[in-house]
Amino acid sequence: MIARGTGFDSTTLAAVLPAAAELLELRLGMTFQGLSIKVGFHFHNHVLTGLICLYAKCGEMSIARLLFGQIERPDLISYNAMISGCSCNNETESAVRIFKDLLVSRERVNSSTITGLIPVASPFGHLDLSYSIHSFCFRSGMVSNPAVSTALITVYSRLNEIESSRKLFNESPEKSLASWNAMISGYAQNGLTEMAISLFREMQMFEIHPNPTTITSILSACAQLGALSLGTWVHDLIKKEKFESNIFVSTALIDMYAKCGSIKEARRLFDIMEEKNVVTWNAMISGYGLHGHGYEALKLYNKMQDSRLTPTGVSFLAVLYACSHAGLVKEGEGIFHAMVHDHGFKPLVEHYACMVDLLGRAGKLSEALSFINTMPIEPGPAVWGTLLGACMIHKDTNLAQFASNKLFDLDPESVGYHVLLSNLYSADRNYPQAASVRKLVKKKNLAKTPGCTLIEVDKTPHVFTSGDQSHPQGESIYSMLEKLMGKMREAGFQTETVTAFHDVEEEEKELMVNVHSEKLAIAFGLITSEPGTEIRIIKNLRVCLDCHNFTKFVSKITERVIVVRDANRFHHFKDGLCSCGDYW
Repeated sequence: MIARGTGFDSTTLAAVLPAAAELLELRLGMTFQGLSIKVGFHFHNHVLTGLICLYAKCGEMSIARLLFGQIERPDLISYNAMISGCSCNNETESAVRIFKDLLVSRERVNSSTITGLIPVASPFGHLDLSYSIHSFCFRSGMVSNPAVSTALITVYSRLNEIESSRKLFNESPEKSLASWNAMISGYAQNGLTEMAISLFREMQMFEIHPNPTTITSILSACAQLGALSLGTWVHDLIKKEKFESNIFVSTALIDMYAKCGSIKEARRLFDIMEEKNVVTWNAMISGYGLHGHGYEALKLYNKMQDSRLTPTGVSFLAVLYACSHAGLVKEGEGIFHAMVHDHGFKPLVEHYACMVDLLGRAGKLSEALSFINTMPIEPGPAVWGTLLGACMIHKDTNLAQFASNKLFDLDPESVGYHVLLSNLYSADRNYPQAASVRKLVKKKNLAKTPGCTLIEVDKTPHVFTSGDQSHPQGESIYSMLEKLMGKMREAGFQTETVTAFHDVEEEEKELMVNVHSEKLAIAFGLITSEPGTEIRIIKNLRVCLDCHNFTKFVSKITERVIVVRDANRFHHFKDGLCSCGDYW
């Protein structure tokens, strides 16, 4: 337009400045500002408002304030720009103060004012403020506005007030696609995957077409749940809606397939993507780490650097995790050194914990402790918990006691660390100490997360708990389990009972571990699937030693591939061997 010599006015500039702001193109916006000064439009209120929007979106709040101060009589749009800018830049108190000034000025607030004020970008610590804004909206009648209700649903979800979110969603007379997305995303982000999937199905019944945001949220839920059949159904929906070229959707698909056990399909999708961002590379590297393919993760990480993409904190974490779970100590140490010295990245506590895990899993416990002692930040529960886990693998009770003392001081309510220590004492046959730890757990009234295992059969999920007898095919399941145990004993299998309660008979111990949830799920998979087909199960906790050995034997005597996702990683069992190399 300018190149053609077409005339423009202050309204033209006011229209293009917000566009530059949305694209975070600060330099371009500053060019427009220079042009406005040159032609004398700079001090027009709507141009100043556009500039406020630009600088606020680009994080330059001091300049935005200076420009706001140059407006003699700010109108509602100027106030809205400043309120929204403060909220987006984690200056919630400033946003509230400007909102109060707006009320004093007797300007009538609108929905844009409220959506800008709601602390969606930085909600933590602002629950009371969110309640106050909600109350104000209720009194003023703005709570029924779709944009306002959606922003409130989002902030409540991020504050883990999911019941408040759903109540508001149910009461909204007009549900926009953004409202559905906010609620589905809220469920997925809070780990309520089944609720997210249920709401998505409800949305489908109302024939509301999803957009890429909906799809990425539901794929996240599928990934968390490990629901491969549902994930493939969503993939078909993506093709139908022609979302395959969307980089965020494709990245979410890669993540879903990797977390649901289909690492080859994840890689196939990765390879055919024309455009990849750093999140895409991270998802694939992380997927390889989950499956124990450390060398593949390293190759991909190096390829990402060759493509001139700058690794993020998540990139480093993903590749360190992959090295840790594949026993690649030298390579992991090299990555950590390059992260700090070549990339100038300041490690977070998660990166330090990953290094402790890398050293600890490899049996370098004294090196892991030395690494902790030289950390420039105070080691927290994640770091000491990782060391305790390594002590469990390598049966080092002395260091385990030291790590536990640190943990019990930092995180006295975590039952998981108590269970680890108790199991370690039991494995060391120090039963009085194991009993002492369990007594402490009982005294503190701490509850252990119950183990459960999910298996999908004919696209229907079945969940088993330890000793579960509620399944309609329970009799057949236990019969198959008994049959398997008989064959396995003949093949030399011995039940691992060292971590079971010491004050029960050995025969009782065997019964206790023989009914773990993953064994029931595998038995069910065997009686409901064709011979030779792959069995996939998902366990919510780390798989125990006995169940790991059991699954190796089952894969050999049934000639099946069995894929297990536990809390730590994937295990691919075939011909009596596990992809983790008994290193998990």
